[in-house]
Amino acid sequence: MPHTLQNEFLAISLDLPDEGYHFSRFDWTGKITHVRFKGIPMTVPEKQNEPREELFGKGLYNEFGIEAPVGFDEVEVGEWFHKIGVGLLKKDSSVYAFHHPYETRPASFEFQGNDQHMKIVCTSEVSNGYAYILNKEIKLEGSSLAISYELKNTGEKAIQTDEYVHNFFGIAGEWMGKDDELSFPFELKAEGFGANVNPEQKVEIGDNDIRFNGTPSEPFFFSNLTGGEKRTALWTLTNLKHGIKIQESTDFPTDKINLWGTQHVISPELFFKIDLKAGEIVRWTRKYNFGEL
Repeated sequence: MPHTLQNEFLAISLDLPDEGYHFSRFDWTGKITHVRFKGIPMTVPEKQNEPREELFGKGLYNEFGIEAPVGFDEVEVGEWFHKIGVGLLKKDSSVYAFHHPYETRPASFEFQGNDQHMKIVCTSEVSNGYAYILNKEIKLEGSSLAISYELKNTGEKAIQTDEYVHNFFGIAGEWMGKDDELSFPFELKAEGFGANVNPEQKVEIGDNDIRFNGTPSEPFFFSNLTGGEKRTALWTLTNLKHGIKIQESTDFPTDKINLWGTQHVISPELFFKIDLKAGEIVRWTRKYNFGEL
């Protein structure tokens, strides 16, 4: 059964590690499938009308190593590599692809919680000199949702990777449009972006905000919104029709922010860089604040 966190402001549904999504991409610790603020849906599935939605993202799903999982380049085809928060994946080609369905050997998971918080521990096998313990706590703080991470390197080799949350936001389940605005606490310079995929030109880049001049029917994607510079890891999404504001804030700076979306969903992504020597521990926190305009 999914676990529910709930108070007077928020209702959060989580699938436990052995429930729901079991694909090889997203972290299985704390699969936040639905978020409601004062009864209004804040999140949506990655794909609409998808019969096998357990293969895709939804809600707030995070991922480690979207481009280069730990140890992938060191093993041969047919051998196993780590995907943090999932387990071991079997390498079946020379190039890693996050959307590819890898054969999976799940890690070990433990969890406990009540209606205000959930704690989940993921303990990996030792493979090719790499091993780790991931602790995650998800808890309600009034009208905020806090996600705290602790990653310990229990192997012999350094862990170099990154983590982000694929935020599948769609306020009230409605399509993106002129009522939606996404803002950042720094100047946006489109010429410094990496990818700039905006096929219908429905997405407009302002000085420090992103707006819509209509509803996009095709996916859009912008990478490296910081231009490679270290910035405050924070964004704010507002919806004028419903008078709602969502903000993700963190306790770390970032030099990488991506943005993906399509007609029913928008996902700003704040990346946390990890460089962890053997025996070291790193901690970081993300907080989602929900409020009215």
